[in-house]
Amino acid sequence: MPFEFSTPVRFADVDHAGIVYYPRFFHYFHMAFEELFRARLGPRAYVDLLDKDRVGFPAVHAEADYHAPLKFGDTATIALSVAKLGATSITFRYQVRRDDVRCATGAVVCAVVDLARFKPLPIPANIRALVADLVES
Repeated sequence: MPFEFSTPVRFADVDHAGIVYYPRFFHYFHMAFEELFRARLGPRAYVDLLDKDRVGFPAVHAEADYHAPLKFGDTATIALSVAKLGATSITFRYQVRRDDVRCATGAVVCAVVDLARFKPLPIPANIRALVADLVES
C-alpha cells in the first residue's frame, strides 16, 4: 500500500490557464517524499539525515505523464511507492489524484550519496526499513 500525502493546490501552483503548471508536479512529488520522513520518523528526520548523517538523495532521473488537470482550490493527493530498491539508488513512483481522478503519474530515481564526498552510498538499514512496506511487488 503506498504512502499518501494531501495538499491543497495553491494559487502559486497554477499558470495563466488556471491549471497546475506542469513542473509543479515534481514539487508535489518531493513534498510527498519529505512528508514520508516526517510522518514516519518525526518532524526533523529528513533534515537530520541531511545535516547530521550527511546522507542525500539527489535525483538522477525524473519523468512524468499528465492525465487530467488540477486547479486552484483542488486537493491533490500524492501516493508514493517504491518501484525499485537498489544497492545505492531508490526509484520512487508517484500518482497524483484529485478525488478519484488520476491527474499525473511519475517516477524519480534518487541516488543515495555520502554528502561529505558526494559519492554513492549503500542504502542505510534505517532507510531500507523506512520504505520496505512501500516496495511494489
